Amino acid sequence: MATGLIALLDDVAAIAKLAATSLDDVAAQTAKAGTKAAGVVIDDAAVTPRYVVGLSPARELPIIGKIALGSLKNKLIFLLPAGLFLGYFAPWSITPLLMLGGLYLCYEGAEKIYEIVMPHDAHEHEAAVSGTVDPVALENQKVSGAIRTDFILSAEIMALTLANVSQSNIYTQAAVLAAVGILITVAVYGVVALIVKADDVGLALARTSLGVLRLVGRGLVAGVPIFLKVLAMVGTAAMLWVGGSILVHGLAELGFHGPEHLIEDFATTVSSLLGYLPEVLHWFATSAAQALLGIVIGGFVIVLVQFAAPIIRRFKPGH
Repeated sequence: MATGLIALLDDVAAIAKLAATSLDDVAAQTAKAGTKAAGVVIDDAAVTPRYVVGLSPARELPIIGKIALGSLKNKLIFLLPAGLFLGYFAPWSITPLLMLGGLYLCYEGAEKIYEIVMPHDAHEHEAAVSGTVDPVALENQKVSGAIRTDFILSAEIMALTLANVSQSNIYTQAAVLAAVGILITVAVYGVVALIVKADDVGLALARTSLGVLRLVGRGLVAGVPIFLKVLAMVGTAAMLWVGGSILVHGLAELGFHGPEHLIEDFATTVSSLLGYLPEVLHWFATSAAQALLGIVIGGFVIVLVQFAAPIIRRFKPGH
């Protein structure tokens, strides 16, 4: 009996050691995969605040909470099992699906530029697509739009993560995908919540009796609205850049290398002509070209949606 007990304890110890090793492996791969997805995470953090710009301050945190919850659902309920399934059974389908997401990002980014250049026409386009401008419906529409945009950015994050753990077993893949999804969502929407409520913090500090804190508070009150507007513009640029880059890389994956080579030649020419900080200039030139492509493609999608929306609404119940 003693021998059997010792053998059992040895087995338990071996299992515990294996579990600890697996947890260490998951933690290490989570950190590595999260680093690889950092670029998209930054874009996600830049894009989200624009969905609360112009709405009531009292609704900012509830809206961010709704978007964060939707983001977790996107990653854990939809994208995680879908990524594992497609990665195992239909890896060829991942690129076309990501390209559809890139197309949507181009549309969203181009629509925001349309609002700036032609606000009246853009307002009519939004009304034609949504069929309503009711404030409650507008908030719900903004939340839905943010969650859809998050879905695309989350899909790219999860795809990058999956690519980094593709050699691991399916349990490790699932654990890493879940860990990255949760950590990134908490980080992104925690930062976004801090950003959009910074002006309220500034207002509280401005009312204190301490001179330094009062000065900091006034600076926040004056600076945060400007920062949010700049961040909204950065978010629009990020959507166009990410959407354009997804389409360019997707076309290359499918065998159409022309756009990728053209953009690479353009970026190389710009960086060599100017000469200063060639790597930085190369990145900016590449991103600008991809964003320009996103604007052009997004513009075509806006026209298509404008014509298609009334036809689609005719087939909805109640119309």
